Amino acid sequence: MKMTEMNPEERPREKLTAKGARALDTCELMAILLRTGTGKKNVLEAARDLLASAGNSLTTLADFSMEKMCEIKGIGTDKAATVAAAMELGKRFVYERNLEKRVSVTNARQIFDIMFPLLKGLSHEECWIFFLNRANYIIAKEMLSTGGMAATVLDVRIIIRKALEKKAHGIILVHNHPSGNPMPGACDITQTKNLKKAAETFEISLVDHIVIAGDRYYSFADEEVRSMGG
Repeated sequence: MKMTEMNPEERPREKLTAKGARALDTCELMAILLRTGTGKKNVLEAARDLLASAGNSLTTLADFSMEKMCEIKGIGTDKAATVAAAMELGKRFVYERNLEKRVSVTNARQIFDIMFPLLKGLSHEECWIFFLNRANYIIAKEMLSTGGMAATVLDVRIIIRKALEKKAHGIILVHNHPSGNPMPGACDITQTKNLKKAAETFEISLVDHIVIAGDRYYSFADEEVRSMGG
């Protein structure tokens, strides 16, 4: 059935206008992003095919590259770009919502919840840093570096300079492992020790270094507590 043959109240755009976005199911919302169907399928059917290719999981679809989406019949570059942009906006919304929870950072899980939407599904490493005040509230965060599949390069001097500029009393380092294994490598361990030593010279605390891999993470601070029998 062509969209023009459907009752106006059943068409996704008209339905959203009349009842609001919450009244639409996921397929109908996706159809609005796609805008048009193909020669043989209407836009709702095209949306259904796209979602089915991801196992009807938005989480899975968010990890699809544009190239992978374009492999689906009826999904061209324009449609793939629109969906990719919507998925990225969703990730950033979750990130901002988590960051807005202004509470003192007391555990690695809080930082994982903030960074997971941004790092999930990346095929390269990124390193981020959080700057904390004396009460461990986040006062700033930024990406330090981005690298290849295996490693990112850290400049301890730049990190310390940024921390001093922001008058931070503590810092938390975060980076991802595209491999899916959160265990730190020898380079991770060495860089953590070097950064901690340099930070202490300026009375800045390296509160934690967290490695995120998929939906798992490794916390240097947690591991130190465990090794001490805490």
